[in-house]
Amino acid sequence: MTAMAIAVVAGAEAQGVGETEITKWPDGKRAGMSITYDDGSLNQFRIAVPIMDKLGLPATFHVNTGRIPGGSHWTGRHIGRTWEEIAAEAKTVPTNAENVFERASAMRFIPFRGAGGVFTTAGIEIDADRMAEGIRIIDDFYRKLNAGELEPVAPRQAGGREPQEGELTWDLARELTARGYEFSSHMVTHPYMSALDAPNILYELEAGRDEMRRQLGVRSTLVGEMPYDTEVERAFELMLPVFPVARSRPWFKYTMELHQPGWSKMAEEEREYVMMRQTVYTRTTLDELNGWVDTAAAGDNIWLVTVHHGIDGIGWEAMTREDMEAHFRHVVERERDVWVGTFGDGARYVKERLSAVVTAAVCEKCGAITVTVDHPLDKELFDMPLTLRTAVDPSWEEAKVTQGERAVVVPVVREGGRSYVMYCAVPGDEAIKIQKQ
Repeated sequence: MTAMAIAVVAGAEAQGVGETEITKWPDGKRAGMSITYDDGSLNQFRIAVPIMDKLGLPATFHVNTGRIPGGSHWTGRHIGRTWEEIAAEAKTVPTNAENVFERASAMRFIPFRGAGGVFTTAGIEIDADRMAEGIRIIDDFYRKLNAGELEPVAPRQAGGREPQEGELTWDLARELTARGYEFSSHMVTHPYMSALDAPNILYELEAGRDEMRRQLGVRSTLVGEMPYDTEVERAFELMLPVFPVARSRPWFKYTMELHQPGWSKMAEEEREYVMMRQTVYTRTTLDELNGWVDTAAAGDNIWLVTVHHGIDGIGWEAMTREDMEAHFRHVVERERDVWVGTFGDGARYVKERLSAVVTAAVCEKCGAITVTVDHPLDKELFDMPLTLRTAVDPSWEEAKVTQGERAVVVPVVREGGRSYVMYCAVPGDEAIKIQKQ
């Protein structure tokens, strides 16, 4: 005869034998941390990767897929009318709210000096919700273009180029992926997404995703990150059907409300998970860097996500290699409390945990416990093992935990009047059997 126990999946303390919870972070850690890099600048691979290799730290690289030498299939292009057609229309029709995004999208590929820089300047204004100033900048550019005041330059040539020594290539990305690093799309060309029209936003999103799948496999399509940490709603609404996960601040809110099953369990006011995203600037001190880690380790379920760019003078807001290594050593020192993993694995764990269903049954005759765990998410993308705690008979000292062909003997932990075992399980796999060892 078997007695059923209700599983606890949201962090409540297990009490009765068989009651099971999923820990908020892998291995029961109290916080999470993900080290991320943007733009794929040279010293991320010459300097940062060897440091992380030495210390055993994983990381996520958000890269511009169309700029990587060595076989990128999709590169920068404008979707829509030709720039000549758009410029001709601008002679008689001023830039306004109806045409600003098309004109901005085309600007990036107009072969006149400074066009790309003007697009970026206008993008800063649009991204900051100063649309009138963005329109003025774009209108002024087309006026100068039509007045012959701009210097023509040779059009950009499609095709590959020879990489610099140590530069990221797709071959290197495949090698690092096999070693546990993660790569994700930072779009094709690193534009201000909020300044593009819908067809060009979708091109950057979909071509970046498809390039990642083509080069590195389907798991690399989980995470997308818009350049400049754009948080503009019209861009996010187009992004989330393409990428289930983003590193930006609105990610929790949008994924809960719009697209992903299971996220209704985490009402916004509960704030069960707090994403503490911190960008590392040249002016960021080592004490500040380490203080972020200490705050996460001492806090209530914080996910610290650090964002690095340049290193040793190469790349935007470059930090020194000495500070980077000292900071990473501090991270290793705090791994007792803080789980450190790629951004994708952090997202997998959180989303699987919040959408998982756990059941448990106790055999009244032999005392063995059977646990099942599953979630409704796409298992091609969401394949992270979950850490479970199951309450056991206080007389047990050790337990054998078996799932399929995997078996491990674990100690019984006694804490706060409870006796439990902690173990990892693969959602959707065979049932887990726990018995006295």
